[in-house]
Amino acid sequence: MNTFKELFMKCVFLAAACTSVLAVALICIFLFANGIPAIKEIGIFDFILGRTWRPSNDVYGIFPMILGSIYVTAGAILLGVPIGLLTAVFMARFCPKLIYKPLKAATELLAGIPSIVYGFFGLVVLVPFVRENFDGNGSSIFTASVLLGIMILPTIIGVSESAIRTVPEQYYEGALALGATHERSIFWVVLPAAKSGVIAGVVLGIGRAIGETMAVMMVAGNQARMPAGLFKGVRTMTTNIVMEMGYAAGLHREALIATAVVLFVFILIINLSVSILNRRNLNGGS
Repeated sequence: MNTFKELFMKCVFLAAACTSVLAVALICIFLFANGIPAIKEIGIFDFILGRTWRPSNDVYGIFPMILGSIYVTAGAILLGVPIGLLTAVFMARFCPKLIYKPLKAATELLAGIPSIVYGFFGLVVLVPFVRENFDGNGSSIFTASVLLGIMILPTIIGVSESAIRTVPEQYYEGALALGATHERSIFWVVLPAAKSGVIAGVVLGIGRAIGETMAVMMVAGNQARMPAGLFKGVRTMTTNIVMEMGYAAGLHREALIATAVVLFVFILIINLSVSILNRRNLNGGS
């Protein structure tokens, strides 16, 4: 009877694992089956490096959207990673017990806020602030970067804090025994020992930033043209898909799916790069 139960549970676990793989496979098949023919018809260089997106004339160049996604994501990383990482270090090693629980609850609540609420916050607070204190009308790369920087904070904080807490206490105690200060032990011994987990948190944050749609659409200006400056409007690949998919047809629709293929490849490259980096670290840099 026990053998039958074990076999049954193995089948259940296998089915659950296969479901995840099947879901990824189906998404890949859908994207590539619909997107690759469009890229072939438009021309891969005209599609990826083309600077004009004008569906009414069958001109589909997504280079402005690629740059828009890169600029906005880079801005979010510059803002969100240092703040998130320092917050994680504080919560794991410096935070008094009295304020840890409310701080932890606040970061977890930040993770649960829907994108549309972030978008409203950006539209009502950040856009007027940028308009009154900087150049432009407020809907810009800078505004979208600030908003995304806030949105990726809970991901980076949560994963990085867990990674720091998993470092064996002997690392910290050994550094203290060698004469290092509390701060030096944490930043020069504990934090480097947790770097694979920290990098994983940063990658998850990048994935959140580059894939975010609704909040970015509300504050980025959504202009399908080459980015003209930090305080000018921009359109990302995700917002391009959402804004036009509702009425697109024929080659226009396939070009939008092809945009999703490019986005998918971007995220794939990021994940593979981090996996290779982590593997090299585990092998001692060889």
